[in-house]
Amino acid sequence: MIPFPLRSLAFTLAASLAADAIAAPANTTLTLYRSDSPTLFGADNGGGVSAGYAVAREPRQLQLKAGTQDISLGGLPQYLDPEALALSVDGGAARVQSQRLLLGQGQDAALGSLVGQPVEVLSGSGQPLASGTLLRAGDGLLVQDASGRTSLVREFAAVRAQGSFQTGALLQLRIDAARAGNAQATLSYTTAGLGWRAAYVGTLQPGNRCRLQFESRASIANRSGRDWKDVQLTLVAGEPNMAKPSPARPMPMAFAARAKADGAELPEQGTLADYRTYALSGLVDLPDGSVSQIPLYATRTIDCERSAIYQYNQGGWVPPQPIIGRDYQPGANNTAIASTLKFRAFDSLPAGYLRALAADSTGVPQFIGEGRISDTPKGSDVDITLGTAFDLRGERERTDFKLDKAGRTLDEAFRITLSNAGDSPRTITVLEHPWRWRQWTLASSSSKPSKQTPDMLEFQVTVPAGGKATLDYALRYQWTAEEQPQ
Repeated sequence: MIPFPLRSLAFTLAASLAADAIAAPANTTLTLYRSDSPTLFGADNGGGVSAGYAVAREPRQLQLKAGTQDISLGGLPQYLDPEALALSVDGGAARVQSQRLLLGQGQDAALGSLVGQPVEVLSGSGQPLASGTLLRAGDGLLVQDASGRTSLVREFAAVRAQGSFQTGALLQLRIDAARAGNAQATLSYTTAGLGWRAAYVGTLQPGNRCRLQFESRASIANRSGRDWKDVQLTLVAGEPNMAKPSPARPMPMAFAARAKADGAELPEQGTLADYRTYALSGLVDLPDGSVSQIPLYATRTIDCERSAIYQYNQGGWVPPQPIIGRDYQPGANNTAIASTLKFRAFDSLPAGYLRALAADSTGVPQFIGEGRISDTPKGSDVDITLGTAFDLRGERERTDFKLDKAGRTLDEAFRITLSNAGDSPRTITVLEHPWRWRQWTLASSSSKPSKQTPDMLEFQVTVPAGGKATLDYALRYQWTAEEQPQ
């Protein structure tokens, strides 16, 4: 026993669980929805958990008396939605008349999980103050002994119980039972503090051909305020609408990366309305304050494409009228050249993050960049920007500008200079987005575009090792009299 000042709390717990009015669940099904919350997956103990969504169904065994009675269900997560709680009793053996959720907060939450269990309340000197069944925890302890007498204890130092306690919420129910005896029930609820996202690792293989060893896992975060043991887990990929705003919540004070799964079988993929599901075949443990990982797909090697991309702006913006000012620019001159990775999804890829690795000169895989993969159907392309190429640079300068306002045309030309400080030739993809007006034509170019769309020109330029290469091109914009800018 640990001594504490009066009105503080300690627990001395035996190894075995005592007989309780409500037995611990034998098997729980847990459905998790995707979350990208950095606090949910991060190791930072501060802040609140305002994201994450899960649906739980817990088997509960009730010991009922005939007629109306009050029971309490403890050991629940901290972050329940009070309006989504439901208890159903098999065979109609009992009916819920009303229910009340007491949210877990501090030591009262820990005591609340002992309601209905035999306890012994101790003073600061270790002397017993009361013993019996704990009826209420909060603003003192209400304890009923074997003879039916009830004691209210406000000043105590410790509580001793047979079994374990949780620090989550407590559900109080008023039930009308048709008969006395054991009844099997299912408690369903939604909770925050739980979520999952995909975690991918792509390792570039040696050789001139782009090949990627692709590993896919599900990262599962539990900051719900309770441990989940031997649960049947289903993961939902997609974005269901969550209408209720999530309040700020306290962060549990522990973090670990650990998981237990019975067997190494891959999840069974299925559908749920418009979403994708992944059902695990084995039972899983999710300790509170942990991030666990399970495989989604078998590791495989896939074809990929590496690119070095230079572009002045991202495109996609169309002005309300032609822009004819000579000095107007939609952004600053950009010299960086992005290193990108592209591949085709071999199956449905849930949203998550891809870490890319490549072997160094000693053959050790090293991190070369990270990017986010959105929900991607099978057969769709995935494009990831890994970072900025160190040895490559680009410069863009305007070489001509002529405005014919009466003829409603504008001619503009550019020169793009690409440099390569590396020891091998590089092909750089140049993306240009004509932004002055939607009606334009390519008047001339020193290199034929490899691709052209209504808002983009793409050029492939080979730059020698330790050298430079230039791309010159000219555009003509034109507009109607009705579109003439003032």
